[in-house]
Amino acid sequence: MIDASGPRVLKGHGTQNDFVVLPDPDGTVWPEDRLDAALVRRLCDRQEGLGADGVLRVVSSAHVPDAAAVLGDALDECTWFMDHRNADGSHAEMCGNGIRLYLHVLVAEGLLDAEQARAGVLVGTRGGPRRVGQGADGYWVDMGPARPLGRGEAVLSGVTYPGTGVSMGNPHLVCLTDVALESLDLAHAPAVDPALFPDGVNVELVNVLSAEEGPSGTTAHVRLRVSERGVGRPARAAPVPAPRRGRRWTPGAAAPAR
Repeated sequence: MIDASGPRVLKGHGTQNDFVVLPDPDGTVWPEDRLDAALVRRLCDRQEGLGADGVLRVVSSAHVPDAAAVLGDALDECTWFMDHRNADGSHAEMCGNGIRLYLHVLVAEGLLDAEQARAGVLVGTRGGPRRVGQGADGYWVDMGPARPLGRGEAVLSGVTYPGTGVSMGNPHLVCLTDVALESLDLAHAPAVDPALFPDGVNVELVNVLSAEEGPSGTTAHVRLRVSERGVGRPARAAPVPAPRRGRRWTPGAAAPAR
């Protein structure tokens, strides 16, 4: 017999980046001493758990011990905090897909009204505050300015791929290559310089394609695969139009399954 009296657990995705979502507004259901790394790993296990790339705890900033340190003066503006954990149990700073799903859950759970969502709200993350909102074609997030981290390289199957390190609240290493992405084995994370990325890094391997290979009306087009830090599985290859100037990102909407 299924016990339905336990804590509610949701499952959802943003652009197929999937998460276990734990509603915990007052911080009493999934406190830090309960939601430890071992439990996160069990929840995210795709054979024996629910299966996910990570966990999002929906919690008030007032109930997150390190919120003041990471949000600073923006603490009072961030009613809600995206407590994000990678599938390996480590804390994550920021995820654009995750924070869009997070806003959807706030609205669906009645924690934020639709008018506030359309106007946009600041949400706390360990990468700092991020403004996220609901538009006509889905949810958007202002990722903030990119911060250069310097030149780096990823080593995969004995091949070195030079790249550029960039922080969007969490670290990325972007490597342009002419190697066909489908031929790359991302079952294991590429090796990177631990001095440049002491906490690990998301590695993006990118093919720059011609405009003729992209959707009608685009002037640039890229295909990429991502080895995501702490997740343990690569994101699959997908052609995407190169973004124009600006930092607002609105991929397709995502809804949690209950």
